[in-house]
Amino acid sequence: MNLLLIARQEELLSSVAEDLQHQHKIEVRCLTQDLADTGLAQILQAATADLEIGIVVYNAAYVPTGRFVDTDPESLEKLIRVNVQGPVTAVRTLAPAMCERNRGAIILMSSLAGMQGAPGVVGYAASKAFNTILAEGLWDELGEQNIDVVVSCAGAMLTPGYERTFNRDAPGMLDPMDVADQTLKALGRGPRFIPGWLNRAAATLTTRLLPRRTAISLIGRSTRRLL
Repeated sequence: MNLLLIARQEELLSSVAEDLQHQHKIEVRCLTQDLADTGLAQILQAATADLEIGIVVYNAAYVPTGRFVDTDPESLEKLIRVNVQGPVTAVRTLAPAMCERNRGAIILMSSLAGMQGAPGVVGYAASKAFNTILAEGLWDELGEQNIDVVVSCAGAMLTPGYERTFNRDAPGMLDPMDVADQTLKALGRGPRFIPGWLNRAAATLTTRLLPRRTAISLIGRSTRRLL
């Protein structure tokens, strides 16, 4: 499949695009763009005007850490724009054409943190809970037009962003390529998917077996150790 890659770092985008073009003999376009931009809908429309988008993957996230009441308002606004408004805008902008063609797929990246309150990353966890519920509703609505939707509730991944934020391993940590592979294979088996057996076990423990208060406290102790 040909790709349109969107991110802020132009040099990194170009490097990834060159690698993909060389390895897979595909066309890769790059759009250097901050997904917190208030004009995102118009930007996406212009960038995809001559393209038939088959799969949309929204994988961007902003993660302010620390106590919620100590987080500056600008960071919270950016969190909402990237983690909440971004996926809403992307789906609302790109899904109508899929509906007209009666085919397509959408992948939203959520997090295990969004399955209960997560002290230390309160806003991030809340935004990921939003993405999970958004995707579950879209899975049913858009299924009528043969558009498959899956939300990937991933645990910790060893990405550059994770290393900058936490700088230590976490239980159940997976390689990003493994998460991507498992998530793509989960299309058709949605709406919700958790990569990794240890992460699935942890989700069962915190959402089904433990009292809510205990689960939140447990997650809080884990998060504080990482911060």
